This record gives sequence, C-alpha cells and structure tokens, in this order.
Amino acid sequence: MRRSVSLSRRSFVKAGILGTTGLSLAELLRAEARADQDSTPRTRRPSVIILWMRGGPSHIDMWDPKPDAPVEYRGEFGVMRTSVNGILLSDMLPRCAAIMHKWSIIRSLHHHDAGHSSGDQICFTGYNSGPNPDENIFPSCGSIVSRQLGHLTPELPAYVMIPRNLPGSGAGYLGVAHKPFETGVDPANPGPFRLPNFSLPQGVTLEQSGDRRHLLGSLDSLRRDLDSTGQIDALDRFGQQAWDMLTSPLARSAFDLDSEPQHIRERYGFMPAFNPGAANRCGAPAWSQRILLARRLVEAGVRLVTVDLRWWDTHVLGFDSLRRGFLPRFDQAYTALIDDLEKRGLLESTLVVAWGEFGRTPRVNADAGRDHYPNVFSAALAGGPVQGGRVVGDSDSRGAFPRSNAKSPQDVLATLYRHLGVDTTVQYTDGSGRPHPVLPGGWPIEELV
Repeated sequence: MRRSVSLSRRSFVKAGILGTTGLSLAELLRAEARADQDSTPRTRRPSVIILWMRGGPSHIDMWDPKPDAPVEYRGEFGVMRTSVNGILLSDMLPRCAAIMHKWSIIRSLHHHDAGHSSGDQICFTGYNSGPNPDENIFPSCGSIVSRQLGHLTPELPAYVMIPRNLPGSGAGYLGVAHKPFETGVDPANPGPFRLPNFSLPQGVTLEQSGDRRHLLGSLDSLRRDLDSTGQIDALDRFGQQAWDMLTSPLARSAFDLDSEPQHIRERYGFMPAFNPGAANRCGAPAWSQRILLARRLVEAGVRLVTVDLRWWDTHVLGFDSLRRGFLPRFDQAYTALIDDLEKRGLLESTLVVAWGEFGRTPRVNADAGRDHYPNVFSAALAGGPVQGGRVVGDSDSRGAFPRSNAKSPQDVLATLYRHLGVDTTVQYTDGSGRPHPVLPGGWPIEELV
C-alpha cells in the first residue's frame, strides 16, 4: 500500500509559506526534483556566508583609510594599528583590528556600474544586469550552488536568504527550483523569532495535524487513483517530503534562534534598532542577529547563506551614521562571527565574504557623506581557504582607483566557487536555449590562500 500524502497542497499553504514568494514548500520541493533528478545525497562540504552590505560601504572609512590625504578625502575618522604589522584600519573598527590576523582585505576591487541593483547583479552573478536590474536574468552564486551541488541534507535548503530576496540574489534562468529559501521574518526584529515556514496553524499540534494528514492523505489517494497523468502521485511524494522538512528536528533546531544562549546573542549585538534621526534614512538596523542565524544555518548544513546588511547608502550625514550605528555594529558582529566559527571548528570550512555592490566617492560631498563609487572598493574575507592578515591589491593615495593588482567581482566569485567545489566552466542553458558558463571570467584570488 502506497504511503498517503502528508498534507494536501491547499492545507500545506496554510501551514507555511516560503517567505514572501507565495511558493509553498511542497511546490519548491517538486520544482527542485524536476530540475535535479540526477542529484544524489552528498557528504558535508564547505559552506559560505555572504554578509551583503547593500548600499556600498565606504572603503576609505573602513578597510582602506587614507590618513595622509587632504581632509576632504580622508574624512572624519582616524586610523589605528592592527594585530598585523603594517596594516591600518579605521579607528572605528577596534575589534576587527585586534583580530586582523584572522581575516584579510581586498583593496583593489572595481567595476563599471554605479547603480545599486545593477551593481548587486554584477557581484552576485558575475554578469551585467538586464533591462530591469531588480530582476535576475542570470543566476546568483547561491542558485548556481543549489543547481550544481544540491543539498547537503534534504532536511535543509541549499541556499538561504536572511531575511528575504534582494536584487541579484535570484535564480534567473535556472528557475524557481533554485531560488533562495527566504526566512521572511527578520531576526533583527524584537521579540521571539518564529519562522512561518516551519509553523503549524495556531492551535494545531503535530499530533492533531498528523490525524488531519491521514484523512487528507486518504482523499488525495482517491484522487490519485483517478489520475492518469501521475501528477497527483508526484504531489503525494513531495507532500511527504515537505512534511518531513516541516517536522524535522534538524530544520526546526537550525532556525530556532531563540534557543541560542543569551551571552552569545549579546556578543553578536543583541540591542534595539538604531535610529540616527529623520534627517538620514541610512539607519543601521540590528542585523547582528541575522548574522548569528547564518552561523546556525551553516553549522546545521546549509551550503550558502546571504545576510542582508543594508543600508550603507551614506550620502547624507554619512560620518554620523557610520559613527553611531554601522561601524560599531559591524565591528562587533563580524568579529563575533569569526570567533564563534573558530570556537566551533567551522572557520576552516566556512568562507565569510563581507562586501557591497561598490564603495563610496573619495571626496566627501557637501552633505558630510560620500556617493556611489564603483571605480575602486574593498571586501573583507575570512575562513575557508583564506589566510588571515593579508592585503590584496592597493588603491591610490586618495582611494580613487586601483594602483596595483586590480581585482574584479568575478575574481571574488571564482574564489567562492573554488572553495565550494563549483566548476565555473559548466554551462547552463537559458530559456531561449543559449548556453552560459557559470562565470564569464575571473580567477580565484591566489594571494588570499
């Protein structure tokens, strides 16, 4: 006798929806199987956390200070020595400076596009954006990982977005099967963190839903017997898999942020949201808890997690925003993540990439901020194959252009892909039948390893 369906399609949608996409878990699982029928379970492999600093963090005010430049270029912050002789950072990053030997900097990144969403597309996909930069044509690195490597464990997604999708992070022509799993709810918000995707309707227990599941399974079995196409039988199988994920102790534990000890949450930065005032829309949210959730997910077996750390768009009162919100918060959460991964034995297998779509203008504007600037910018990398205490490339004396060893976003992606074991020469076919390689160019950054 065939196993009955876990939940009907309609009732599962009531039990949980994937973020804001309107895509039920069972539907996602069916789509994944259609796209990846050849995939097989794999042993645990390296993982990646992308700390996406959307808006464009200022390289000069963080990772590439220019203390000898005129004040209109060097800005309001000073510099400080680090644990690595000869490397200086902004004096707003004392914790990062203290563990400089555990992470490294690329100071010579560049590309050609000063648009937020189009810059997102370049850094997530390696390709230029299409006519609508808010929508992917080409797949993001997370979607490539999902397509080529699949799940580390069937109980968890291969690719997760915290809290929700952003330009560049979509699946493009790879299709819905390789979209990111969005938490939907935000760990940065005050109060308990409850993931709707793994929650049953209010007042329904697992035991009660099990009885309901048996009745629904019987009805779906009757419909299946009348179906000559086999589609309902497929729904039975994927409904069962969806149920297994919904009730999986591993999945529920991985997303159970509230079970994290209070002292660890405080180490990352468990504090109320920062509001620098109505004059500046660039307030730094309490995204430190998003970073902690990312650590829990890679520890449980998610291959790639992207954390949205927006909104570093510091045009107006930029130094004030950086001083009172962004930099202290990043300094605390970033170093907490590195220390936490190291203590748990995860740093060697987890590559952490912190960057945004571009940097900020070398010259301070009239509003005490800096504007969009893709001509040179920086990124911070730690863990995985990256050796700490290194600086790759250099910018000129005013932080305006690469001076030596220029690098591209494609080089960063190639480094990420090599760590995970992705073959960047593999080609995937778009909707019109045209093949595209994983990356149009770029080489792993050997100086980091």
